[in-house]
Amino acid sequence: MVAGREEQQSRRTIGGWLSGAQMPGGQDNDFRGQDLGLPERGVGALATGWHRVLGLLVDWLIAYGIGLLIVGYGSSIGTTVLIVWFVIGVITVSLFGFTPGQFITGLRVARVDYGPQRGAQEAAGEVPRAAVGPVRALARQILISFAVPALINDFNGRSMADRATGTALVRTRG
Repeated sequence: MVAGREEQQSRRTIGGWLSGAQMPGGQDNDFRGQDLGLPERGVGALATGWHRVLGLLVDWLIAYGIGLLIVGYGSSIGTTVLIVWFVIGVITVSLFGFTPGQFITGLRVARVDYGPQRGAQEAAGEVPRAAVGPVRALARQILISFAVPALINDFNGRSMADRATGTALVRTRG
C-alpha cells in the first residue's frame, strides 16, 4: 500500500507540472473523489474528462439542431445555439440532474456539498439522490458558459464551476 501511495504522489507531481496549476488539497486521497465519499470506479464515481467533453459535444449538437430549426440555415446562428444550449442545460439539470448529452454518455450532476458520508450513501443507493435545483443549475450553467472555469480542474478533476456550486459530474453506468 505504501509503494502504491508513493507512486500516486509521484504521478501527481509529474502531472502537476505537465498540466499546469492545480487547486490545493486531496494529498491524502488514494483516488479521485475519495474525500467526497464517492467510489473509485463504477456507478457514482467521478466522470473522466473524456466523458465530460463527449457529453458537452452531444449537447452542443442538439442545441445546434434546435437553433437551425429556430433561425434557419445560413443565418447567424452562434448566439442562438448558445442560448438554446444554456436553456436546455438549466432546465434539464434542474428537473432531471443531467443534460441530454450527459444522459447519453452515462453521466449526471450530483450534489456533493452534504459531505462524504451522504455521497457514499447516495453512490450505494441507500438514500435518494439530492436534487441539484434551479439555482445551482443556473449558477453552474453561467460559469460553464465562460469556459475558463470549466477548463481549470481541482485534484478530483472537478471544474471550478462544480466546486463553486457544490456539485460533481458522476457516472451513472458501470
